[in-house]
Amino acid sequence: MDYSEAISLHLKESAIVKEKTIHACLPQIQKVIDITAQALQNGHKILICGNGGSAADSQHIAAEFVIRLSHTLRRPAIPALALTTDSSVLTAGANDIGFENVFARQIEAFGQPGDILIGITTSGNSANILKAIETAKSKKMITIGLLGNQGGQCKNLVDLPVIVPSDNTQYIQETHITIGHIIVELVEKTLFAQ
Repeated sequence: MDYSEAISLHLKESAIVKEKTIHACLPQIQKVIDITAQALQNGHKILICGNGGSAADSQHIAAEFVIRLSHTLRRPAIPALALTTDSSVLTAGANDIGFENVFARQIEAFGQPGDILIGITTSGNSANILKAIETAKSKKMITIGLLGNQGGQCKNLVDLPVIVPSDNTQYIQETHITIGHIIVELVEKTLFAQ
């Protein structure tokens, strides 16, 4: 069976969403980079959360911060933590206090004023991301949303929404990880390039 047409169509449509993102999100992405670099320079950390594919993106972005993205740049670790990785915390939280609270509880434990929360949700309406943002704001953290579908409820809660201009979950997620790479790459360069 020949899938070339379907493959080409997917790649073209994904590229169109990324092209639209340049025009819709460039100033916001630039501001995320500036805010993140400044917070890290001031000794703060990054907490990241999401569900499903966005959970995987949370882990991916946190790993790039902690280890490194650019292999040509020698640098110390950047403190970033995905709140999606501890199965004991996630299952105990879901069982004991409800799944909508699994990220908020970790923010309660680890978040400090001046830290950054990056909440990733393609719909902008995930209940546990909304609660995470509310908890982070109560702790005087900086809140950033990587969103889609016009931002949902999150766009009015976060300090800085980055809304991918699409309602297709696949293309939103593909663009979120691209934005994540851009943020890490330029924060690295800002903080550690000679």
